[in-house]
Amino acid sequence: MPQKMDFFLQSENQKSPPKRNKKRLSQDQVRLLETSFSNEKKLEPERKIQLARDLGLHPRQVAIWYQNKRARWKTQSLELDYKALQLKLESALADKRRLEKEMLRLRQELDKAQEMLMVSNSTPPTALSSISTSCDEDGSSGLPRSSYWENSGVIQAEELYAFLMGADAQASKFKWS
Repeated sequence: MPQKMDFFLQSENQKSPPKRNKKRLSQDQVRLLETSFSNEKKLEPERKIQLARDLGLHPRQVAIWYQNKRARWKTQSLELDYKALQLKLESALADKRRLEKEMLRLRQELDKAQEMLMVSNSTPPTALSSISTSCDEDGSSGLPRSSYWENSGVIQAEELYAFLMGADAQASKFKWS
């Protein structure tokens, strides 16, 4: 074991090759590169040489800056696209929840209407035979005001349909005899 530890200590004590000092760009250089990038995302060889001359840099430095900037720009645009899609998804989910509530409300109304129809269909036959189910030309029923239906709170099927579909739909689709 001592051999392994000695090797480890020796390797730590050895000097690593000196790192190249990274030359930071000045604010003016960055500003010029940013302006150039906002005009053109791709760097043409002629433009690269011209920028390198103007900035006092090597053409390779300009090319690498452009490459890195393009990568950051692409990531930012993907993040913006993602956020926009998230907002659309949240909006669609809110619409879905609203429509589900509306559908539930309409189902409840339909259930009530069906229940009313079932009640009206289960009335005694003697009461049904004494009531006229015809409609006048104006769409009103021929029921007398003191009829069994009005007093018991039960609505005729035609009147219920007219209520649910609207008077125009009832008049155009059906003619009761």
